[in-house]
Amino acid sequence: MENMVKAGILGLCIGDALGVPVEFKKREDLKKFPVSEYLEYMSWNQPKGTWSDDSSLTLCLADELTKGYDLEKIGQSFVRWNKYGHWTAHGKLFDIGGTTRHSIARLIKGESARFSGNIFEEDNGNGSLMRILPLAFYLKDEENIEKLYQTVKEVSAITHGHFRSVFACFIYIVFAIQLIKGRTKEEAYGYTQELALKYADLQGFNSVYIELFSRILKNNISSYPEDEIKSSGYVLHSLEASLWCFLNSESYSEAVLKAVNLGEDTDTTGAITGGIAGIYYGFGNILQDWIAELVRKDDIAELCEKLENKYFPIV
Repeated sequence: MENMVKAGILGLCIGDALGVPVEFKKREDLKKFPVSEYLEYMSWNQPKGTWSDDSSLTLCLADELTKGYDLEKIGQSFVRWNKYGHWTAHGKLFDIGGTTRHSIARLIKGESARFSGNIFEEDNGNGSLMRILPLAFYLKDEENIEKLYQTVKEVSAITHGHFRSVFACFIYIVFAIQLIKGRTKEEAYGYTQELALKYADLQGFNSVYIELFSRILKNNISSYPEDEIKSSGYVLHSLEASLWCFLNSESYSEAVLKAVNLGEDTDTTGAITGGIAGIYYGFGNILQDWIAELVRKDDIAELCEKLENKYFPIV
């Protein structure tokens, strides 16, 4: 259990930082020149070890959870990030998704975080999935599946309120919690499939929507060939790609490099994969050089310690 939070959150930030310089690159190009370490400048003109909005919003959520759960305060921390560079790598943001930007604009005007998120079908980018991981630490002992779902829904819907984004976050959090509990990848995946389908059935969720998740929930996503795994910014692609990379890897490094080298939304696929890979493989499996060169590593480590003390108290 020790360093579980640090492994997950640093794992996410490192996956993000590995992907930032090559965001938007095509898979074919990365096949010729694969990422194997931190690069610098390139896509976003940022120094080595710089992470993006994926990590910033994850750290905002993690920071608020060290004080307990308060949806409005989480929303306000996103506002501080947007307006003042709170939890950015270098004091100002250099990337923000359209849906996230519109939703935060509503928060700035005084809208409640309960109603700030976009809810239309075209608002299913990966902007809530990329930052949802800290909820797994907060919800790890939650036995009431309805409460777990509603909490994930609330936090996703600060920016992304459409069912597809919410359900993707729900699957990811259920899976992450099983990894936190020490289950093998296969056990965690099987449990997540069963629980998500059962819950969807109980709630009477629209079967057309649930069918969109069939590659993950009814089949084994890890058995698909790489050319059938997409890595765009669409939430379902991101969830599929991240689970595929994680389930088809034997180490933290292999998982995140596989994710980044899929191309396109490299930082986010790297971040989502890095979070679960960090939890599963453990802090000791993350390359020391990658930790050493991560921007604001000490601030992140300090935050992780606070979160760990809150939700994994030493008895």
